Amino acid sequence: MTDTPKIVRPPRHLVDGIRAMGAATASATLAHMGIRGAAITGPAAWTKGSLAAGPALTLQFMPKREDLYGEGEYKDVEKQLHRHVLYQVEAGDVVVIDARGDMRSGIFGEMMMTYFKGQGGAGMVIDGCLRDWPNIAKLAVPLWIRGVTPNFHTQIDLMPFAVNGPIACGGVTVMPGDIVVADDDGAVVVPLGLAEACIAKARKDHEWEDFSREMLAKGGDLRRYYPLSDGARPEYEAWKAARARRDPTR
Repeated sequence: MTDTPKIVRPPRHLVDGIRAMGAATASATLAHMGIRGAAITGPAAWTKGSLAAGPALTLQFMPKREDLYGEGEYKDVEKQLHRHVLYQVEAGDVVVIDARGDMRSGIFGEMMMTYFKGQGGAGMVIDGCLRDWPNIAKLAVPLWIRGVTPNFHTQIDLMPFAVNGPIACGGVTVMPGDIVVADDDGAVVVPLGLAEACIAKARKDHEWEDFSREMLAKGGDLRRYYPLSDGARPEYEAWKAARARRDPTR
């Protein structure tokens, strides 16, 4: 029996708050907080128009070494750790995989991705590839990957090595339970311990953007409205007060 570590899932309000800001705002806000490299490089939005946010389950691959991993695709499948990260998936989770940027190894195929969707997985970020793409495409699972290949996961270069430990994915350290937010801009890792502060700072720093967007759409001066200048702030405060009267929930 393979025993793999569990993750501690963050409170739902933190996941919802990170989802609401999206990848670009999360990346910029973390940069202003001193975490400059939170955006994963390499894996790109493969299912355009998708948005996913949730706690990270992590899977690490290593270069294949036959004395450590000599099994075929279906021999003693319970030794294959890539299955065990999926066993832990709960609704809303994001699986994040260090596949070393390998373009010749399809980490999961149609059957495993069907299971992932059935468990309610929110999305998957892989620094590598999938296989069975014609069938996986029909599942409409949100994906951020490098590409696709006809090869299975351990056919050539890689072997699954660890589940729910620290990994590097696209140049970013990912800790199990960190909140990942991903959209068409890419995937961003929000450290769990900074999530609440990140949400609060994003709301404070960007609350004027709706006003500025409206003014710019009307032909307003970029220098006045983005970023919001001191001269435009009284105008913004009046706009905000009028909006609050129309919608007291804001």
